[in-house]
Amino acid sequence: MITSSSNHHVKQVVQLQKKSKVRNERGCFIVEGVKMALEAPRERIFQVYAAASFYEEQGMPEPLKGLPAEIVEDRLFSQMSDTKTPQGLMCLVRQYQYRPSDIWGRDNPLILVLENLQDPGNVGTIFRTAEGAGADGIILSDSCVDIYHPKTIRATMGSIYRMPYFCTKDMKKTVEEMKSRGICTFAADLAGKNSYDEEDYKKGTAFFIGNEGQGLSPQLLGEADIRIRIPMEGRLESLNAAVAAALLVYECHRQRKQ
Repeated sequence: MITSSSNHHVKQVVQLQKKSKVRNERGCFIVEGVKMALEAPRERIFQVYAAASFYEEQGMPEPLKGLPAEIVEDRLFSQMSDTKTPQGLMCLVRQYQYRPSDIWGRDNPLILVLENLQDPGNVGTIFRTAEGAGADGIILSDSCVDIYHPKTIRATMGSIYRMPYFCTKDMKKTVEEMKSRGICTFAADLAGKNSYDEEDYKKGTAFFIGNEGQGLSPQLLGEADIRIRIPMEGRLESLNAAVAAALLVYECHRQRKQ
C-alpha cells in the first residue's frame, strides 16, 4: 500500500492532473470514478489506483483485475484526485491518436468543428452530445482547452473512448480538406439568412462552434459555406456553446431519421 506523499506514483498523478504538458509527454490521461474506469478500453489502461477504503469494501472490479494496480491510503488518494469527493478508483489511460480519415472517411459524415472553446465542461458535454446524436467526429482548434483536462474527461461521461477527434494547428487547411470531400460547412451566426431548422443536413455536414464569449473568429466564419440562425427570444445575444451544438446535431439527426 502507498502511504507516503513522496511516493513517485503520488507525485506523478498530481502532475498529470495539473499539467497538460506532462500528460502529453507521457501520452496518457486520467479517468476517475467507477463508471469511467469500467468503461475504459482495457487495452488502453496501463495503471489502476484504488483508495484503501474502496478496495477493502469492494475489492478490485472484475474488468480491472490483472492490470497493474496500486492501493493508496485514503488521504493520499484524495490528494491525487481532482474531485472533491473521490469515488476511490482512478486509471491512467493511453491517449488516442486519430487521423482525419477516421472522422470524414464515412459517407455523409456529421462533424463538429470547435474553435477556441475554453470551458472544459462545454467541450466534454459536446463530446457526449455528439455521440448521442450519431456524429462521426470532432475537430478542435489548437487554441481549445486541452481535451485531456480532468474536467473535460469527466464531462464526456465516457464518450472520450468512442468519439473520434483530432486537434488541428491549421484550421483553414483542415476546412479546405473537408470541403474537397463534399462536406458542407455551417456556422451559427445572428446574421444568418435561414433558421438552423430550414437547411438540409442529409449530406456531409460540419457545424462550426465558436468561443463561449466571442463566438467564431471572422476567419473561420468566412470559411463557412452557409450561415444559419438559432432563433432566440428575449434579450439574449447567444446560447451556451454546448447547447447550440446540441440543437444543431440533433436537427441533423432528426432529418436523417426521417
